[in-house]
Amino acid sequence: MAKAVKIILAGEGGQGVQSVAEIIAEAANEQGREALYIPNFGVEQRGGVSVAYLQIGDEPIGAPKFLTGDIVVALSDRAVHRTRQYAGPETVFVYDSGIEGVEDAIPTNAKKVLPIPAIEVAKNELHPRVFNIIIMGAVIKATGVVPEQRAKDAIEKKLGYKFEKNPKLRELNFKAIDRGAELVAGAL
Repeated sequence: MAKAVKIILAGEGGQGVQSVAEIIAEAANEQGREALYIPNFGVEQRGGVSVAYLQIGDEPIGAPKFLTGDIVVALSDRAVHRTRQYAGPETVFVYDSGIEGVEDAIPTNAKKVLPIPAIEVAKNELHPRVFNIIIMGAVIKATGVVPEQRAKDAIEKKLGYKFEKNPKLRELNFKAIDRGAELVAGAL
């Protein structure tokens, strides 16, 4: 990989974008890659827009923030409005297809715009609690920054204590990664 992949994840506080960025960064580090993750959120932990800036590459990363993302993922209407400025001619812009009223805010200069039904899939197929893990699977598939198994290993490391108490949670989270990857695979 010649240059670092620049990823922006944004959503409402409490949607888990910071956790997803942290797990992807951990997976990249475990693989021996360079990873730089910078959280950005307002004074409210829940209820404000939360943005995670993540860069992953094979060489040292010079600056923590950037102007244009390779992939921008917006998980709420306010996140779509807040992150559209980070889209450019090489950006893949991903947003949840269940978000209404953002048609005018979707960036027109992006290379590709991918609406995915992550909230619907979480609610109807899996469980609302794994919505963010579905998004993680989509990001990993769209960018190729880490193999899916490496991401599953990082989730195991972070949530293993919960999986010990309830082994079905492991299966649910791993299905969520796979399902997120499926949501973007056909659209890329």
